[in-house]
Amino acid sequence: MSNYKLIDLTIDKKRQEKSIQRAKEQGIVIPTLAQMKNPDVVPQDVKTKLKDVGLWDINPLNLFRISWHNEPIEKGGGFGNVNYIEIPKEITGIKARVIAVSGKWLPTGSHKVGAAFGCLVPRLITGQFDPTTQKAVWPSTGNYCRGGAYDSALLSCESIAILPEGMSKERFEWLSKVAGETIKTPGTESNVKEIFDKCWELRNSGQDLMIFNQFDEFGNYLWHHEVTGSAIKSVLNEVMDNDSNYYGLISSTGSGGTIAAGDYLKKIFPKSKIVAAEALQCPTIYNNGFGAHRIEGIGDKHIPWIHNVKNTDMVIAVDDEIPMNWIRMFNEKAGQKLLRDKDVKQDIINKLDWIGISGAANIIAAIKYAKYFELKETDVVVTILTDSMEMYQSRLDELNQEEGIFDELAAHKANARYFDGINIEYVKELNYYDRKAVHNLKYYTWVEQQGKTYEEIMAQWEDDSYWTDIPKQADKLDELIVAFNKKVSEL
Repeated sequence: MSNYKLIDLTIDKKRQEKSIQRAKEQGIVIPTLAQMKNPDVVPQDVKTKLKDVGLWDINPLNLFRISWHNEPIEKGGGFGNVNYIEIPKEITGIKARVIAVSGKWLPTGSHKVGAAFGCLVPRLITGQFDPTTQKAVWPSTGNYCRGGAYDSALLSCESIAILPEGMSKERFEWLSKVAGETIKTPGTESNVKEIFDKCWELRNSGQDLMIFNQFDEFGNYLWHHEVTGSAIKSVLNEVMDNDSNYYGLISSTGSGGTIAAGDYLKKIFPKSKIVAAEALQCPTIYNNGFGAHRIEGIGDKHIPWIHNVKNTDMVIAVDDEIPMNWIRMFNEKAGQKLLRDKDVKQDIINKLDWIGISGAANIIAAIKYAKYFELKETDVVVTILTDSMEMYQSRLDELNQEEGIFDELAAHKANARYFDGINIEYVKELNYYDRKAVHNLKYYTWVEQQGKTYEEIMAQWEDDSYWTDIPKQADKLDELIVAFNKKVSEL
C-alpha cells in the first residue's frame, strides 16, 4: 500500500453539514461512479425526470448525464450504448479498425465535465469544500474549466474559470453565461505555467477559494480510469469478435487524466499499449521540447503530476497543420463532397462534426501507430474525441480568412498531403530509461514550482502501489456518495 493520500476522503463533519443542507435546498442527488459506468443502475425516477431536461441545461439532474452512455440527442435523451465512430478505411487509409469514442454527448459537449466531477465531488461530500462560502477555481486550457464551471452550477457552487486568452471565442462566450468569473491568462494552448501562476496569485489573495487543478488532482485520474476505461471496454465488447485483437489506446496527454483509461484497459488486455499523443510544435514527451501549437485542449510544456508515465509505451507527435486541415475537410462542403467521392458513407459524414481539433489529432496519431506496427484487419485501436466542432466554428472562419476558401482544389490538396500522406515520422517507442527521463521532467514543475515533495515524485516511479491504490478508492468514494445522499434525503 502507498503511504500517500492520493484522494483525501477525510470527513469534516461541521462543513459537511453545510454541503448536505445546500444539497437539500437545491434538490441535488449525486450519482456514484458505478451509476456513471452502468446506467442500468440509475434510479428510474431520475430517468423519467430527464425526459424533460436538455443535455446542457443547468439542472442537477444532469449530474447523472456525466456518463458516456447518453442517448445522442440534445434534449430528453435516455441512456444506451457508448457513442463512438468507427473511422472508415476510406479516411484512414489503413487496414486496422480505428474506434473513436465521442465526448460530444456529455453535458458541455466534452468529457472534461467528468474529470471536473471527479475532482470536486470528493471534497464536497466530505466537507473539505464548503459550497456556501468558497469559490471553486478551475484552471485549464479550455474544456476542463467549462466542465468545472458547469459542475459548480449544478452543485450550487460559485466558480472561477481560468484559461488562456488565445482559446476559441466559443469557450469564452459560453463561460460568460455559466461561470461566476472568467480569468484570461497570457498565451494560448501551451501556456500552462501562466495558468499555474494565476492560481498562486489567487491562493495568496486572501479569498476563500479552493483550486481544483486537473493536472495534479487524482480524482481526474480516478474518474477516467473507472468511467472512461469501462466505457471503452463496453465499446470493445460491441465491436470485437473472437478473431479481433485490441492493440492499444491512443490519447493526447493533456492533463494526464484521459490516458488513465489505458491503465484500466491494460489490466484486461496486458499486451495492449498506451500511446501518448502531442503536438509536434511542442514535443514535450517526444523530445523534451517546447513551443506553441493549435491543437486546443491538450495542454503541454510540462508532464502532469497524475500521468502514470511508467505505464506509457509510446509517444507520437502530430504536426498541427494536419488536424487543422482535417476539420476543414470534415466540415466544408467541398471536403464532404470529396469524401463522398471516396465512398465514405453519408451516415459517417453526418457524424464528422463530432470530431474537434484534438480528436482529429488523436485519430491521426492512431493511424501513425497502426502504420508503424503494420496492423491488420483484425486489429483494433481506440482513441478519444474529447469534444466536437461545437467549440471551433470560429476557427473554420479564421482558416478561410487566412488560407483562402476550402474549395475543390484545396480539398484534393489536403487529401493528398494530410490524409494519404500520413506516415510514421515522429513515432517513438519508449524504453525504460526513456520513460524515466520523461517522468523526471515532473520535478521542475511539481517539486520546484508547485510544492510537491522529492519523496513523492520518487514514489511515483519506484512504488507500483502508488498507482494501483488510486482505483481502490472508487468503492469508498461511492459509499460516501450514497451516505451523503441518504443524509440529504433524511433532512
